[in-house]
Amino acid sequence: MNIRVLRIELKRSVAPWAGAVVLTSALAFLYLVDASWWRGTTAWTAQWTSLAMWTRSLLFYLWPLAVGLGALQGLRDHRSKMPELLRSTPRPARHRAAMLAGTTAITLASAFALLVLVGAVQVLANTEYTHLGWLPISLVGALFLVAGAVLGMGAGRALPSVLTPPALAMGAFVFTALMHMSLGRTETGVASTEPNRVSLLSPAVEEVRDVLVTLSSSVHVGQTIWLLGLAATGFALLVAATPRSRLIALTPTLAGAALALLVLPSDPRRMYVVDEAAAEPVCDGPVCVAKAHRTRLADLAGPGKEALRLLHGALGGRAPASVRENTAVLPDGAVPQWSGETVLFDFDDGVIAAAEGEELTRALIAKAMVPGCTPVGWSSWGNEDFAQTVAVGWVLGDLRPLPGTESASLRSEVEAETRPVWKELEALPRAEQLSRINAMRAAALSCEGDAFDALSGGASR
Repeated sequence: MNIRVLRIELKRSVAPWAGAVVLTSALAFLYLVDASWWRGTTAWTAQWTSLAMWTRSLLFYLWPLAVGLGALQGLRDHRSKMPELLRSTPRPARHRAAMLAGTTAITLASAFALLVLVGAVQVLANTEYTHLGWLPISLVGALFLVAGAVLGMGAGRALPSVLTPPALAMGAFVFTALMHMSLGRTETGVASTEPNRVSLLSPAVEEVRDVLVTLSSSVHVGQTIWLLGLAATGFALLVAATPRSRLIALTPTLAGAALALLVLPSDPRRMYVVDEAAAEPVCDGPVCVAKAHRTRLADLAGPGKEALRLLHGALGGRAPASVRENTAVLPDGAVPQWSGETVLFDFDDGVIAAAEGEELTRALIAKAMVPGCTPVGWSSWGNEDFAQTVAVGWVLGDLRPLPGTESASLRSEVEAETRPVWKELEALPRAEQLSRINAMRAAALSCEGDAFDALSGGASR
């Protein structure tokens, strides 16, 4: 396809409009909706992998849009009543199909690339951690748009009706919704589900909950096989002239799906994996963060070391010896696992995220004393938060609400629940105080029992 032919095809096709619709709708969705892609360490402009994953998640609706726009493009010859005239020309049908598909593929891929570029400019300003591990995620995303559009073109050519584009777009949307909500999910035994290999045939990805999580190589390979099958079927339908050839054109999709399901992993832990390079620790003495967050180490090192000093003074030999960012990734519903030797924290934890300087020291002491046993993906408020407040007050000799307790009603509730327990604890002999604190930590670290109840002497009753 030379430049002159490409220019002519761009003028007489809906390809430029398809690219413009994809780009503008994606940017409008990102910038006009205040959602989780703007918050915390997983913001779409915070890290490269988050950028790739969030833009891929937009394919939940961009891919059906591309399929529908492709079908509209495939109806062009039928609308102009030219199929018989074109078949009488000496130019092979595959050449015309390649020109039609190539134009749309270039515009859609360019639109997705521009979307990624808008985020990439901001990522460059927000992080010093650069890598290429995010690139396959975005490349496969662009391939999803191209394959969907080519498949839509072929279906539009094979079924030349004004109802074909909206029907295909709705069918593609139903497919992605089913993959996300039911057919692509597996029950886990708790009140949540996990993706299965069938869900990986969908263009969308899971919501980004951890900056260290990425897609595995086997997922990229399997999805590429599946998409090549879809694109091959679309192209074959574009050049097919008989019902028999149209039926044969479905073979690449069936073969691609079968091969992809053989390659795609069945274990969710091999679908979404930890990026080992991003999770590699970067340390300043006993205080460590993941490599992806190394720019935050300078602000964390001082408060972290101070927290360890205060903990050692309060707990003696039972105190933790290091502070580390928690890089373990557990499935939804799993109970966290803690160690008494290390203070594990997460930058997206509400207590940590709201703190800096002296308040960060208080937050790290809270995570050391009562790290929290709320299952992954859940949220809670109650006795664990009260136990953290009392424990920090015991270490520092000053009872105050923890960082992140912003509303007046929450502060009043914390004061009412914790002040009597703290006063009772402070009135006890030192040995009895340590006994209750150790009982509290044992319950908090093992996630067995109630840490706040242990502070008030409930563990011994």
